[in-house]
This record gives sequence, structure tokens and C-alpha cells, in this order.
Amino acid sequence: MNAALERPVWNMLCGPMAELAQGAEQAWRIDPRYGPFAAAVDDSPRAQAALAALVMHDNDRLWLVEREPWPAPEGLCVLRTAPLLQMAALEPAAMEPGDELAELLGAGDVAGMTELALATEPGPWGPLTHRYGDFFGLRDRGRLAAMAGERMRPAPGLAEVSGVCTWPEFRGQGRAARLIRRVMAGLVARGDTPFLHSYAGNAGAIALYERLGFRASRSLTVTVLGRA
Repeated sequence: MNAALERPVWNMLCGPMAELAQGAEQAWRIDPRYGPFAAAVDDSPRAQAALAALVMHDNDRLWLVEREPWPAPEGLCVLRTAPLLQMAALEPAAMEPGDELAELLGAGDVAGMTELALATEPGPWGPLTHRYGDFFGLRDRGRLAAMAGERMRPAPGLAEVSGVCTWPEFRGQGRAARLIRRVMAGLVARGDTPFLHSYAGNAGAIALYERLGFRASRSLTVTVLGRA
């Protein structure tokens, strides 16, 4: 699998999404309006100092996605770590009848998207997370019931499926699968291989992703850093 996925955040911020990066050559973070992702070139003292300098205030957080837990630079502490499973879809499931009902979401949907994301926590969500790429949604009597979209682009030809979430009362009805197939169709149409990250213990989600054509590619760890 593409080597860019070994360090997806670093390669995103130094590559296709560099226009959203803040920092310097030793350490970068994405524009915090998009989320908390950050990465350093390595864990040398110089790079760690540059990483610590990216924290803007006491409640600020940096999320690092690496092979191993990332050590805390001086002045910061590890708030939590969690094992991730990275998966890629070399043969993604094709759209099925009904998937076309997924609507492309726009500026008028941001409030509903944000409410859904903050309530269900599919991953970090900021004021501009919806601008990473196309997000699609399914409604129930006008209410946004579920959504999915895209996030990281660590290299040309790779795009992350993300933001997959459903209100609890609408789960178990196939909405997540429909949305993921719709998102993947858009990615494949432009020549991208879909990939995603799941918490390693989320067996239900991993089983769904496998049914949609995703296969495990590597184990990673998310480390959340903040001020000590």
C-alpha cells in the first residue's frame, strides 16, 4: 500500500493539503478550524519544541496519528492514546439502488452537520471540517439523519472516507453503508483510492467497512497532546 499512509497527517500537511498547514518545516498542524491534526518531522528535541509551539492556548489539542504513541514534548502532556486500524479499499463496493438518494450537503446544512458530528463523535470536528471535501447526507422527514464525507489526502490518488455518523434512532437501517458507497463512488470517479481509520476496538464498524471492500492495511495510534 502507498507509503504515504504510514504517516497520513505528516504527508497530508506537507503534500496535497499544504495550503491548510500552519507551522514550520519541523512541525505542522492543520488550520485549527478544520480540526486538531498535527505532526512533527521526528521526535528530536528541535522538532518536539516546534510541535509544542503549535499549541495556542490551554484548551488547545493536537492529534497525532503515527505508528506508535507519540512522546509529549516539554510543556505538553499526553491526554490520551487509542489504537487505530487503517483500512483501504482497493476494490470498493459499487453503488446500489437507493444510494443515489444521498444528497450532496452544502452551506445551508452546516448547522445540522455540526450538531450530528458533535453528538455522535465520529472524529474531531471543527467549524470548517465540512470543507475538507464533499459530504453527503440522508434525511428523514427533512432532518439530517446520517452523513459521510472525506478528510485527509496524504498523496495524489488517496482520499480518506470520514465523518461517518448517524443519529442513534436511525441506526441499523443501512444508512452508513449507503453513504460510504456514495462517497467512495465520487472518490473513485476522480481516480482516488478510498481509505479510512477506525478505532481498533470498534468491531461493528470494521465489519461494515469490510463488507464495503475495505481491508486492513496497518495499525496506527492516535495520541492527543495538550498543555501540562
